[in-house]
Amino acid sequence: MEELKKIGTEIKKRRKLLGIIQPDLAEIAGISLRSLKEIETGKGNPTFIQLLKVLDSLGLRIKIESRSEND
Repeated sequence: MEELKKIGTEIKKRRKLLGIIQPDLAEIAGISLRSLKEIETGKGNPTFIQLLKVLDSLGLRIKIESRSEND
């Protein structure tokens, strides 16, 4: 799941840019610290709701793009 790894990397970069530590972000987003760590490393399988909570807490959004049939 390369896409989850990319999302996790962006979440981690934004969190650090804002000066937020993992335990604080987990609390703000209402998810477990373990779940947040798994999201940031791309090793977990977060629910869509968990992912939205983290993204919303950081002021990030998901952009949906259509792909061509050749992708």
